[in-house]
Amino acid sequence: MIREHAPPGAEFDFCFNPEFLREGSAVSDAFNPDRIVLGAVDWAAAEKVAELHAPLGAPVIITDLRTAEMIKYASNAFLATRVSFINEMAHICERLETDIREVARGMGMDKRIGLHMFNAGVGFGGSCFGKDVSALAYMAEAQDCHPQLLQAVLEINEDARHRFVLKLQEMIGSLAGRTVGVLGLSFKPNTDDMRDAPSITIIERIRELGGQVKAYDPVAMARAEEIMPWVTYCATPYDAAKGADALLIVAEWNEFKQLDMARVRDLMHQPVLLDGRNIYEPAEMRRLGFQYYGVGRR
Repeated sequence: MIREHAPPGAEFDFCFNPEFLREGSAVSDAFNPDRIVLGAVDWAAAEKVAELHAPLGAPVIITDLRTAEMIKYASNAFLATRVSFINEMAHICERLETDIREVARGMGMDKRIGLHMFNAGVGFGGSCFGKDVSALAYMAEAQDCHPQLLQAVLEINEDARHRFVLKLQEMIGSLAGRTVGVLGLSFKPNTDDMRDAPSITIIERIRELGGQVKAYDPVAMARAEEIMPWVTYCATPYDAAKGADALLIVAEWNEFKQLDMARVRDLMHQPVLLDGRNIYEPAEMRRLGFQYYGVGRR
């Protein structure tokens, strides 16, 4: 397109510089990158772009265009794989009556593994992981590869959302005519992004089963209402809990960690708490009188 529209005699080079910014911490990530990846045909052009990043003091990788693109896809696919792996382990831990938090802590002490992206829950969402894993799997299939690991990552992530609703049914029975409170709508805290948010899958399934949903999120309710206008959106977390037959934690906003849980319990129709992000301690919640469920927790 540039060649087509450039004036006669204009010269240019093209570099691909994938970004690795996380929503909610993009500014910090931009100024403190782990690495700078540059893909180019002309190495001299890539070196000029590298000079722009020199003040950041990060390692620079200069490679060809497709390899730079693959670094981006493979990085997101690996991070998504870590999330799905720990969620698979959490499901097994539940069946074997062990605690995924302790398992993850013990694994993470191994320097080869670490704790990053090792929190069990209702799975990943957002605009990057699912899209990039799907795109990479598609490209692999187009080249007659069999990307079974990538496909399993997506399947496990979807299963985590559905298992959460199944656990809700197990705890309170039929959802028909029941009121369910949901805390956290965005796909992660510190953003209002609703793209592929686990809350959408979970809330829509509750509706399909006849339940009514009251929800609260610190910043994402306006966007959520565009997608799910039939949800009752509340001014506070306590309003979402009031009269609820169960309360679900779907995004781990710090605000939810500071709630007066005794007040939450007293507001609910019955104190059933499903912690989809494991932000509470099971023993403490049970001491307060909740029927508590954490993903992979005892």
